Amino acid sequence: MQRSKSLLLLVALACIALLGIALYLQIVEEMLPCPLCIIQRYLFAAIALICIIFAFLPPRAAKTGAGLGLLAALGGVGTAGWHLWVQAHPGTSCGIDPLETSLNNVPTANLFPLLFKADGLCATPYPFLGLSIPQWSLICFVLIAAVLASRAFKRG
Repeated sequence: MQRSKSLLLLVALACIALLGIALYLQIVEEMLPCPLCIIQRYLFAAIALICIIFAFLPPRAAKTGAGLGLLAALGGVGTAGWHLWVQAHPGTSCGIDPLETSLNNVPTANLFPLLFKADGLCATPYPFLGLSIPQWSLICFVLIAAVLASRAFKRG
């Protein structure tokens, strides 16, 4: 049971670190986040929050927490996949559209604009260590989903 708590806390820490990297890329490297980037940030934050909450609940709840985190990670896989599709089809855009306006009016965007305000264009392929940001995001969501699935579907 202690392993489940450690696993959930490790996943939460990884998601928080990924949000930190996103802020570094935004502030230092001046890579503006687009609406799909912001949705992915929300999903990483949701996974972290779910994992932290369920890590401190009774041990039997860890399986439920892993399952909920898995659902959020799968949402991230879908969002990152869509982001890659948008980048592969230059005629498609999610720039200044209702999605951006809606996301920028969410209370968390007003409370934490540095983290949750969309300013960029989804079609901009910011490279980082040889891959685009949505490619890295997709890899991270898949890895997190695999880790959480191993706990969610584990017997006992």
